[in-house]
Amino acid sequence: MNPSIRLFVGAALHAGAEIDATAAQAHYLRAVMRRAVGEVVALFNGVDGEWCSRIATLRRDGARLVAEQLLRPQAPEPDLWLAFAPLKRDATDLVVQKATELGATGLIPVITARGNTTRLNYLRLAAIAAEAAEQCERLTVPRIHPAVALADLLAAWPSARPLVAAIERADAPPIRPIAGPAALLVGPEGGFVTAELDALRRHPFVHPATLGVRILRAETAAIVGLALLQAHSGG
Repeated sequence: MNPSIRLFVGAALHAGAEIDATAAQAHYLRAVMRRAVGEVVALFNGVDGEWCSRIATLRRDGARLVAEQLLRPQAPEPDLWLAFAPLKRDATDLVVQKATELGATGLIPVITARGNTTRLNYLRLAAIAAEAAEQCERLTVPRIHPAVALADLLAAWPSARPLVAAIERADAPPIRPIAGPAALLVGPEGGFVTAELDALRRHPFVHPATLGVRILRAETAAIVGLALLQAHSGG
């Protein structure tokens, strides 16, 4: 049995586990997907794998589901982070959605000199990431970190994790796949200022890279860069 609907939940999953869905999830099941009591849904929580679960109750304000059978055990994923300068709302939403689909495990908003905004709706972004994970059939949802200034990001960065910085018009090699933990840094529209570029180059864990001869929009650069970094594993 392979349910066509997947929901991300916060509760532990095991045979017989009873999970209370949110009001939004209940509305989705009842009003959007026209599901009824007795039908099956796949549940995942990022820890316990994916479980075939049956709808036990379904109301306007909530639903209860019972986990019955393990469909897929939890499996390791590529350890890939995306650090990005927040953009306008729709573009930031797109970055979060596509980074989730491409397997990013951590999303770090970075405050830069030319950034468009420092105001982020973290609940909205978490919901977008969860919906993208449900759609693309991955078993985890990336963690969305609090926004951090570029200088503070670099000061606290784990030196064993390469940070590939996508820099436009740079005399730098193209992005190549990296096996093991890695991260991509994408700047704001207009790119990094000179002081930020100098700061990046002072750190040995930073690897400046180019995405080619064309100047890509920041959201496009994030998508392309993530795909290139994990090309060896198939994402």
